[in-house]
Amino acid sequence: MSTPSIEETLRRPAPAQVTGEAAPRRPREGHRPEIQGLRAVAVLLVAIYHIWLGRVSGGVDVFLMLTGFLITGSLLRMVERRGRVEYRAFFARLARRLFPPAAIALAGVLAGTWLWLPQDRWRDTLAEVAASALYYENWRLAVTAVDYLAGGEGASPVQHFWSLAIQGQFYLIWALLLTGTVAAAALVRRSPRAIFTGVLVTVFAASLTYSVIRTAVEQRWAYFDTGARLWELALGGLLALALARWDSARLPVPLRVALGWGGLAALVACGLVLQVSTVFPGYAALWPTGAAVLVIVAGTTGSRLGADRLLSARPLTYVGDISYALYLWHWPLFVFYLAKTGNTTASLAAGCAILAVSFVLAAATTWVSDRSVEWVTARRATRTWSLVLGVVCLTPVVGVSWSGVAHLDEQARIRQAQAADPANYPGAAVMVGAPPPPQLPYRPDLRDAKEDLPLIHTNGCVAPYKATEVKVCQFGDPNGRRTIALVGNSHAAHWFPALHKVVDETGWRLITMVKSGCPLLAGGARYPDTGAPYPACDAWGRGVMLQLRALRPDLVITIGTRTDPKGRPEELERLAVPRWRQLGAYGIRVMAIRDTPRLTFPPADCFTRVSLQQCAEARYRSLAPVAPYRNRRDLPRNVRFVDFTRYVCTPGSCPMIIGNVLVTRDRGHFTETYARTLAPMMESAIRRVTGWR
Repeated sequence: MSTPSIEETLRRPAPAQVTGEAAPRRPREGHRPEIQGLRAVAVLLVAIYHIWLGRVSGGVDVFLMLTGFLITGSLLRMVERRGRVEYRAFFARLARRLFPPAAIALAGVLAGTWLWLPQDRWRDTLAEVAASALYYENWRLAVTAVDYLAGGEGASPVQHFWSLAIQGQFYLIWALLLTGTVAAAALVRRSPRAIFTGVLVTVFAASLTYSVIRTAVEQRWAYFDTGARLWELALGGLLALALARWDSARLPVPLRVALGWGGLAALVACGLVLQVSTVFPGYAALWPTGAAVLVIVAGTTGSRLGADRLLSARPLTYVGDISYALYLWHWPLFVFYLAKTGNTTASLAAGCAILAVSFVLAAATTWVSDRSVEWVTARRATRTWSLVLGVVCLTPVVGVSWSGVAHLDEQARIRQAQAADPANYPGAAVMVGAPPPPQLPYRPDLRDAKEDLPLIHTNGCVAPYKATEVKVCQFGDPNGRRTIALVGNSHAAHWFPALHKVVDETGWRLITMVKSGCPLLAGGARYPDTGAPYPACDAWGRGVMLQLRALRPDLVITIGTRTDPKGRPEELERLAVPRWRQLGAYGIRVMAIRDTPRLTFPPADCFTRVSLQQCAEARYRSLAPVAPYRNRRDLPRNVRFVDFTRYVCTPGSCPMIIGNVLVTRDRGHFTETYARTLAPMMESAIRRVTGWR
């Protein structure tokens, strides 16, 4: 996603604007009206791309660059006037302009979460609201490896605060850098401006280099990494320093007209040409930031044909005036719309309605924030009071969020204690004749299901998407007389709890080699969500075969067919057959499990529409009428297929709750709790395939 800026122009005396330097109605020296219009274009691109295109536009990169441009100039002017960075004055102005609108929007998110989001999303949303209010949301998203715009159904309504967090961190970093610059300037008898130019060049080069490398290695992390984004802010700072020494008005007017329109066209086209959310913030982010630089260099041309004539028009400058609040509101409204309707995209009419409401709320938020700040500071116009005012605005938001998280955690502990009696939660056993349990609250609760993960997902035994190294983990008796290897993707991993219980009870040994989205194939792997080539999976698979050849387990358990979340027919893992044949040459048996059915809706949808106990998916939607391995005569002799479908589905449907246990934690993976109830069936299947006694 993207984020408009919280860039503040500290030169502005009146608190009539919260998103940046106000566009004054009367011209004055240094006034750049086209910047307000540029900000308007950027925020409109952000919103339009989010709502209708499901893409990222590059508008956030423009805001980051503008933040560096405006704040660098403001801080340097402060240093040149006062001889130092006046921290209290600097942060007081930021606090009174940024915190009130953010507090209003976050309070709205809290209310919307309670009204429209399913309860399984409450805890994460509350935690992210607190992270947003305290300006570390980008790091929270980086740690949880969020795929920006990966899907509206589970997106956080405050996910867009990541760039506001980066900007908040930038303000502190820049103030500290400039303080060090002032001290260095005094020692070497040079001007702070000259030394700070060198500092910014260093930051730009180091951050851009890091960004390119980090994006290539782990793009999801780099997207939210402050270090990988600082170069965009440094670019704006360098532009501010350059324009202070060189007046771009010296350029011929026709050239400036061309630069303005060229930059504007490049900015609009960026999100259409590039898949921003998957390639930024490396060198590709030079596209939108460079486009914005061209617009600023073009400046006020005075020509009727100049882009600045459009950007300086009152409608656009007004949108620029409210751009901060508009950014704050558009994304949560979009997320709430998706959650309430169950849609994955917005229609033209719905998107227009979301934008219209966003504009109204942005205008109201800006007006209320400005008027309240004016009213309060008119009575106590001190810097300390401004800081206190800003902090007081966000304190209730943080308090409500943290207390809500604590309450939900306590409720989860209570539910876990209540579910201690296994007789009340037989799970899969009821599918093979166990008596139905008494009617009790199902476990795990939908609010806890995302955390009900197999151990190998929490102890580092599942290799991430970009990794090629094979992670071999061992469980059960290390000296067990039988060794089983669980190999494959996350659908193999969700059988781990059943296998873990089996080896603990039998004294067998279990080794795991699992990688996200990567079945054991003989090359040609593709990412499950995009269908793009997945070379890391192919490399990992080759490493797995080397490990299996060395370890020589008695049995390899893997997934033999593939069900598809997009509704394509179930099919045999054709590219896995050569691997199975290769394992046969090593003398290793293979137990290939028929893939489990998938939901065509997120579990939370059932929770919001009907009782979860009534929710079920039609079996035919993801499972073929006849298993695709039936009547195949080309399968290796060392392979035996096992079908556990009858333990998760009736002949016609696949219920979400069986034996008081929630079956899946998402659209296609077992909860750890349900998988453990499949242990007896797993042991029986292993003994049947191998003949072990």
